[in-house]
This record gives sequence, C-alpha cells and structure tokens, in this order.
Amino acid sequence: MKATLSQFEQFLHGKRVAVIGAGISNRPLIRWLYPKNDDITVFDMMRSDDERLLNIQGDFKRDGIDLHWSTGDRYLDELQGFDLIFRTPRMRTDLPELIRERNHGAVVTSEIALLMELCPAPLYGVTGSDGKTTTTTLISLILQKAGHRVFTGGNIGVPLLDQIEKIHSADRVVLELSSFQLMDALPVVNHAVITNIIPNHLDFHLDFTEYVDAKKNIFRAQGITDTLTLNATDKVSSRFIGEACGRTRYFNTKDAGNDVTAWREAGMLYLKRSPTSLPEAIIEEKDVLLPGTFNLENLMAAAVATADDVSLDDVRTVARTFRGVDHRMELIREFNGIRWYNSSVDSSPSRTMKTLAAFRERNERPVLIAGGQDKESDYTGLGRAIASTTSNIILTGQNADLIEDIIRRETDDANFNFDALTLLRVDNYEQAVDKALTLAVPGGSVLLSPAGTSYDKFHHFEERGNYFRQLVHKL
Repeated sequence: MKATLSQFEQFLHGKRVAVIGAGISNRPLIRWLYPKNDDITVFDMMRSDDERLLNIQGDFKRDGIDLHWSTGDRYLDELQGFDLIFRTPRMRTDLPELIRERNHGAVVTSEIALLMELCPAPLYGVTGSDGKTTTTTLISLILQKAGHRVFTGGNIGVPLLDQIEKIHSADRVVLELSSFQLMDALPVVNHAVITNIIPNHLDFHLDFTEYVDAKKNIFRAQGITDTLTLNATDKVSSRFIGEACGRTRYFNTKDAGNDVTAWREAGMLYLKRSPTSLPEAIIEEKDVLLPGTFNLENLMAAAVATADDVSLDDVRTVARTFRGVDHRMELIREFNGIRWYNSSVDSSPSRTMKTLAAFRERNERPVLIAGGQDKESDYTGLGRAIASTTSNIILTGQNADLIEDIIRRETDDANFNFDALTLLRVDNYEQAVDKALTLAVPGGSVLLSPAGTSYDKFHHFEERGNYFRQLVHKL
C-alpha cells in the first residue's frame, strides 16, 4: 500500500518513536525523522561506554539532535509505550518485545519498508541468495545510461529514506533487498528480480521455508502491470511462476512464455521480447568485461528486468565497461607480478564456489585465503571446488575446521590427493597475507574468498574487505 510523504508526516505528529539500532541505515533515518518529530528513543546493545556509541552520540549532539537512549545488555527493557518502532534489519520480527508492542497498538517497520511505501518513482527490487549487489548495480547503470535519474540503495549499503524529498515520479529507484529487510514488508515493487534461492542465513531464519517466504514478499503485492524476473535454472525460485499477479519473465532459458526472456547460446547473449518476436543479440560473451558465468547471468537478469525502460545499446555499453563492485572479485593491486583479489562478499560456500569457478574459467590458480563465521551453511561441493582450482589454501576464522573437513572428504571422493595440497592455518589476516606472499609466484594471484560471514572478527563484509585491502596496499 502506497502513502504520500505528507500523509506520513501527518501520521507522525505527536507519536512516540523508537529506533532500534544506531547502525548504518538507522543514523540517516534518525536525522531525517528528528525535524518532523523530536520524541525519539534510540535502542542499541552497545554499552554506554563503548567508544563507537560515544562517537555516534557526539555526532548527533553537535548537530543539535537531542535523543533519548537505552543501551547495554538489557537495552530493550524500556521498549514500552511507543507508537512507531523502526527495527534494525538483522532483528527477528518475532522478538517478544516487538510482539508485545504490536499487541499494544504499535506499528513496527523499518527504514527500507517505509522508503518503499513512500517511494513515488517506479521501483526496481533485487533479491536472491547470490548476485544481488552486482545485478542491482547493473540495473542502475543501464537505467542511467538510458537517461534516467536513478537512486540506488537498500542492502547495498546506502539508505535512501533521507533523500525521499528529492525522488520524483519520473525517476527510477533500484534497491537491493535482503531476506532480513523483506521479512515484515509487502512492498509494491514494480520490477522485481530474484537471482536465485539456495539455503542461506539459516543462523538467523528458523528454517529454509521461512527464508524462502521472506524472499517471496518482493512480489506478493505486485499489480497486473508489474514484472517479476526469475532464474529459469534455479530449482526453487523458478517454481514461483503463477504466484505473482503481474508478468513473469525469465533469464537462462530460450522459452519466453508470454514475456521477455534471455539466454546464452554459442558464445552470445540473446534477448527475446515475446513468443512471436525474433531473438535479439545482446552481446558476445567475450566482450563482457566482468568475468565469470554467474556475472553473465547477472547481466541477463538486468537486461530482462529493464527491457521496458532501455535499449539494448544501453545494456551493451554497460556490459563492455562495468568492472564490478567493491569486495566482489575486486582486483586490489598487482605487487611483484602477483595479482591480489578481494572477494570479501563471499560469505557462504556457494558464493566462494562461484568465484572459484570464474577463476577456473580463465585458467587462473590463485592462492586461496578462506574462513569466516559459519551460518549453518551447506558446504557440499566446496572441497572439490577448492581442490580443482588451487593447491595452496590458507584458512583462518571460525569455520576453518568445517572448510578443511570438506576438503579432506571431497578430495578423497574425487580421487584428488589431499597430501599434495598446501593447507596452512593462521590466526589472523596479517599472517594470511604474509603466508600468501610466500606461496604466490610472479604471474599468479591471491584471492580472499571467505565462505563465511565476517561476524567472527568484523562488523560486516565491507570492513573485512577494507582491512584486507589495507594489508595488501602496505606490502
């Protein structure tokens, strides 16, 4: 259900507002809300003497923003009697405190949910287990190339609610949407994309069914003129056909159904706009700058989703020039003839397997640095993928034992010689970089692809990737 900004401001008048979490997305939210209603309490689990919290509070005070605070281990104890509650994205919606306040009449929402409700422009939304950020970025660049003014944000790390006054109906808004953000949202997404769905974030969701249900919220409120783009080769999301009210489109298949589709054939990417139309060549695969089969799929998804808004020339231009997103197979530098790559975003075994496949496609055998926090992922296939890509592996982080175990088991199954692998265990990234430097040879490469989340040592994958980047630049 859409609302106007003026309707929201009228609703907000006189309300008690709670914002849970003083993180990246909620700080701009607080600054945007405060001139409209200064009765805001911020809840955060950081202790009152935490240096990060003190810096955040100091920034607000310097800007004349006077807030109430509830912090520490029992920070939610005072969450009572509020009219409007903004939860942090990585917070379950069935928390007893949230249920209690809902039962007492409170509205529980989030920064991203409110943005989507107030957004006056056509909205593109991208979700999935892999490829969300790259597909989101490709869609944005293609729309920009076509001459549209584009606002890009969401789970990609850029909150947009504080820019809502600048967004007009002729603009385009492109959002990356995680399962956390979609759990309690039923947004009207005019052009929804689901890249794929595999088990992920099961350390947060109750089970895979809940995870899938959250993803499906991206299209549940669509109308008959809206579009849903699905991956025809994905076992889970390809079955959503018939569940959306609008038009369903596909990539990774030649069968157009009743709408647009895109596929690969003989080294070329093609697009077809209807069952009766002729195929149109998008681009030769060799001319796509970004390497890897999965990036060709991301490009096809973007081409299908934007088919109503752009020409294929716009898609071709972006495909030939787009170098990728930070922390996604990012080439940091070349040092002493060794290329150093940062793919810190690879927070699951499936992400690491796709990155390794891209290196195999170009016959590159990098020294692999892996390991992070496990999120109850399925590691099946990771051992074979690693052993078939590299013989030099450096492990660190909480799930290092799980990665080593799957390498041992799957090298035995696949008749690899585990003893022929060089597998080192280190305590931190400083040691990992030092060891990688001794293992790599001129003309070779080093790849950070953790196969786990960053939460064992860092606040998010960007911080992990930035730290790795700093260590490499210090070489």
